[in-house]
Amino acid sequence: MTPLAGLIARRIAQTGPITLADYMAECLLHPEHGYYTTRTAFGAAGDFITAPEISQMFGELLGLCLAQGWIERGRPAPALLAELGPGRGTLMADLLRATRTVPGFAEAMGVHLVEASPRLRTLQRAALGARPAAWHDSADALPEGPLFLIANEFLDALPIRQFMRDGAGGGGGGAWRERMVGLGPDGGLAFGLSPPGPGPAALAHRLADTAPGEIVEHCPAAAAVVDTVARRIAAHGGAALFVDYGGGPSRGDTFQAVAGHAPADPLAAPGTADLTAHVDFAALMRPGALPAGIAARLVAQGAFLETLGIAARAQALARNLNGAAHASHLAAYRRLTHPDEMGSLFKVLALTRADDPPLPGTGA
Repeated sequence: MTPLAGLIARRIAQTGPITLADYMAECLLHPEHGYYTTRTAFGAAGDFITAPEISQMFGELLGLCLAQGWIERGRPAPALLAELGPGRGTLMADLLRATRTVPGFAEAMGVHLVEASPRLRTLQRAALGARPAAWHDSADALPEGPLFLIANEFLDALPIRQFMRDGAGGGGGGAWRERMVGLGPDGGLAFGLSPPGPGPAALAHRLADTAPGEIVEHCPAAAAVVDTVARRIAAHGGAALFVDYGGGPSRGDTFQAVAGHAPADPLAAPGTADLTAHVDFAALMRPGALPAGIAARLVAQGAFLETLGIAARAQALARNLNGAAHASHLAAYRRLTHPDEMGSLFKVLALTRADDPPLPGTGA
């Protein structure tokens, strides 16, 4: 049993089962034993590899996409260039390098990183080198001003709640039972279900497209973050790109743990594995979910990168490579774009003012 497992077990013994959201928050962000507090998750030596670690092309193209959006919005200055969950700082470093040739962009942008982990903040400082930056604990803490924001594999790590449609509910099965984390007969952590209840108001519309026994995931934290960013853009201008895996509407159990680049039991060793779930983009884009005056566009990652010119960039980089390096580069291009790899599973959610032009690659 890990130290965090013992702490969670004692909490449950004293106060009862906890929600999956509470469990995820403890596992990922506990100040002493949390996964992001104690481990370097990213890269070949970590537990998983994200798109910026796969190839520099990813950060370069996202940077040029935002830079073009900045130009089309009249080159506002000063402005904020922000990233949520910057990992080791790789994406932001690639973005800043690629946009050096955009006249006025670097001078206009103050770099702001939203990161709760002191360990990761240290890595991000090293990645950015001499470039000044400010760190914040949450998106709410970002200063006011035109906002150009990126968030890659950030929403998937926000705590979710899971609800199973209950066939015994009133009104022909209109109740939900929440999936909880409690203690099993052996004293270890185990999943269970709450008594039937009405469930969150945000799931009321799911009664029309679910059957008894089906699981639906709900992420209040993701909705809150996207709403915060959208309101900043509505008030001050700018644009945002959220890149993550998922789709929606949510259906089924997508809660998962990864350790050492392999699936793991999410209850086995709290604090030692990354915990994520698919992002329900459909819920984030539902009518009424976003503030007035905001346009939301969703496109598959592969199509987005191809429209931005990743094939030409891949060819240009390949000219200086041979042997294993050349093969690895081509594999990275395929991994980012091919439908059988990240190209279809990963989506890009773009937020802009409704009366502003769409960001490049995100459609009309």
